[in-house]
Amino acid sequence: MRITFLIAVLLFTSCKQTVKNQNVEKEKAVEKVVESKKYPETITKVFQAHGGLDSWNSYKTMEFKFPVKEFEETHTIGLYSRKDKVEATNYSYGFDGENVWELDKEDAFKGDAFFYHNLYFYFGAMPFVLADSGIVYSDTEALEYDGVSYPGIKISYNDGVGTSPKDNYYLHYNPETYNMEWLGYTFTYNTGKVSDNVKWIRYNDWTKVNEFLLPKSITWFDYEGRTIKEPKNTIYFKDAQLHKHNMPNNFYAIPEGGNIVTRK
Repeated sequence: MRITFLIAVLLFTSCKQTVKNQNVEKEKAVEKVVESKKYPETITKVFQAHGGLDSWNSYKTMEFKFPVKEFEETHTIGLYSRKDKVEATNYSYGFDGENVWELDKEDAFKGDAFFYHNLYFYFGAMPFVLADSGIVYSDTEALEYDGVSYPGIKISYNDGVGTSPKDNYYLHYNPETYNMEWLGYTFTYNTGKVSDNVKWIRYNDWTKVNEFLLPKSITWFDYEGRTIKEPKNTIYFKDAQLHKHNMPNNFYAIPEGGNIVTRK
């Protein structure tokens, strides 16, 4: 009996180690793909102005706090796995690598967890999220604002990439410093249709996090086509941190009492 039990323990331990090793190898493979990709000169200069893509790729985890009405959320994201977890006092939600989940026993979270679980990460990790796989870069006309002409890069996606592959993004940068200044984007989340309605965000409030310039706040502007009008609303990112370690896999797992969330 003891021998049988010992064999069972060894097999169980071996299986766990095999799965762990497979997960590690998958993350290493993703890292190699990211590091070996070639980028156009202009977007490379933007990455460099913000701290450099090679340096960014040496980090594994990002955290920041995000004020939401009466709550303050803590967002934690695996930069390679893109697993994430959002925690507030009365609720949490996230992505475990396969499913979006939500734990909200008091019905305190009023949003759509499927939509919001990684939304603010993408805004807060600009411009480096625009180095993701499946992106197609092309030139776009400059954006004129307050007497300055900001050159631009159009970002589109290959079919099947992300939840909204028909979205387009437009990064506009300072012509002298190459700092990111504006982000234009279309929104096709539930429609599945290509849109030419480009919304505009101003990126001109940066903070130093390690060796990187990351947004401290971003502001949406009213617009008419490509004519930028008055500022509309601002969101803030607090206490951003970057770590060179991955969080344990169970950190992102569906908690006891949590529910899987599907796309609405």
